[in-house]
Amino acid sequence: MRLPGRIAAAIEILADIEARKRPVAEALKAWGLNNRFAGAGDRAAIGNLVYDALRRKASHAAAMGSDAPRALVLSVVVREWALTPEALNDAFAADSHAPEILSVEEIERLVGDVPAAPDHVRADVPEWTAAALAESFGETWVAEAQAMAGRPPLDLRANALKSSRDKVLKSLARFNPEAGPVTPDGVRLAAGNGDSRTPNVQTDEGYLKGWFEVQDQGSQAVATLAGARPGEQVLDLCAGAGGKSLAMAAAMGNKGQIFAYDSDRSRLAPIYDRLKRSGVRNVQVRPPEPGALDDLIGKMDRVVIDAPCTGTGTWRRQPTAKWKLTPEQVATRVDEQRAILDQAVAFVKPGGALVYITCSVLPDENAHQAKAFLERHPDFAAVPGNTLWMKHFAGGAARARFSPEGGILLSPLSTGTDGFYLFMAQRAAG
Repeated sequence: MRLPGRIAAAIEILADIEARKRPVAEALKAWGLNNRFAGAGDRAAIGNLVYDALRRKASHAAAMGSDAPRALVLSVVVREWALTPEALNDAFAADSHAPEILSVEEIERLVGDVPAAPDHVRADVPEWTAAALAESFGETWVAEAQAMAGRPPLDLRANALKSSRDKVLKSLARFNPEAGPVTPDGVRLAAGNGDSRTPNVQTDEGYLKGWFEVQDQGSQAVATLAGARPGEQVLDLCAGAGGKSLAMAAAMGNKGQIFAYDSDRSRLAPIYDRLKRSGVRNVQVRPPEPGALDDLIGKMDRVVIDAPCTGTGTWRRQPTAKWKLTPEQVATRVDEQRAILDQAVAFVKPGGALVYITCSVLPDENAHQAKAFLERHPDFAAVPGNTLWMKHFAGGAARARFSPEGGILLSPLSTGTDGFYLFMAQRAAG
């Protein structure tokens, strides 16, 4: 396929997403199944067009005076992929699979000055989230939100149980990897431009041998900040697919014990193969069954809660979630987080630590939640976030945000990672 056909396909897929309210990945897969002539390069380019349009939907719509799929894709191709309207019209005229040629009004919109727009439009976020983002980031919130609308890199974690960062860098040299910006085991493949393809590293020999895992630098950072040490007893209360359990197991050198639990059995399913491939021996998976954790009450050195959240910190990876989010969904997540935090307290032994993590940048899920926890549980005291950060990352260039309740906030702009929040509280010794 040539570019005009790819543009037409992206417009079709965006219209399908809007009409059926289906996830982007599902719509792209359905299109690929119905158009088997499209090669891997075609599908990657079409996917890039669709995701780029959704990440900056508000600002592209404002520039074009329309949020129709065609307007969004044309704006992406000109403003982000650096093609000219003249070149597009020439290509469209020469391709039978192309959309209609650009109208005079479309060309004027594409080459004219972008009209002044409200902050939330420039930030490419729902208007109702502006106040919350301003609370989290202060006067730089628009720039922070704009960074959350960019393409994400592909981050990997070198598995210290089997490999090293240098070994992984050499193994993936054909992809031009670089050291990650925060963690010592991080490896990064930069986000591409235009129609570039993201390498499928999960078919690489190193991945199959367990030398590395796919994991955002932010996720790696909070797993490190959680502070699990060799010999400790650790409960990963919302383990999901096990990314943070694997990272903590490597940090512990397979010494001590991690209990990986999740209330959703299907989320836990991938952890078994990942543990085997990574050579992890100190993780015991506890499926969600009645009394599954009863024997751990009051015995844990560290309870880690990777809490269910809105995922606002991952908007650059899941842009449709940004436009679907509602205040009611935030409130639901806040209630769930409060319940999990209170549940976790029972497992922390005297002198032990509770670690609360979200991949959100909203204060209701982060700072407000941490403050409320300390008010409900006066036998816990916050560990200052700047102290934690300097303990683990003092020599690095990345600088997180620290908040008065003790929290640490990571973001694409400040740390070059997805958005994450971490708060640690230590229980009184007795």
